[in-house]
Amino acid sequence: MKALEALHSRTSSPRLCDPAPSDEQLDSMLRAALRAADHGLLRPWRFLLIRGEARNRLGNLFVEAATHENGELSQAQREKLREKPLRAPLIIVTISSPQPHPKVPEFEQDLSAAAATQNMINAAYALGVGAMWRSGSPAFQDIVKRGLGLQGSEKIIGFLYLGTLSGTAKPPPNTDYSAFVKEW
Repeated sequence: MKALEALHSRTSSPRLCDPAPSDEQLDSMLRAALRAADHGLLRPWRFLLIRGEARNRLGNLFVEAATHENGELSQAQREKLREKPLRAPLIIVTISSPQPHPKVPEFEQDLSAAAATQNMINAAYALGVGAMWRSGSPAFQDIVKRGLGLQGSEKIIGFLYLGTLSGTAKPPPNTDYSAFVKEW
């Protein structure tokens, strides 16, 4: 798929199944991440690959964090949280890992890590891999951050769910940008 075609037609894929991206596809997506806009060439990110049994451990971590935050949960709530990581065969957690720099503030480094995630989504789409960027409360819960090994000022930018599209793809988005652009 040509780059502009992918950028103009990409959609998210909330329903994913096996197989996960191949090693070759994953390599291509991760290499695309490293081409994100990156002031100072700091590469202020890192990625965790979560697949197989690790998805169950992540689900348990989601339950632990939600219980700590909200008190006791019903069995149905616990199961729903526990099953969230099972919605895709592979999850890539993007972590912003800011570096001290006199000209590149932490906020800009967080944006760079988000751009790396967007590059992975675009690469996935171009490769025919289904992708969905998720965040929600687990991205901000200290128990989840500690459980995933985040340090200091690191933060979760998102959980990138990857797999094979299950069902029909959503129609391409409307690309009429006129409501979002004004001359100054």
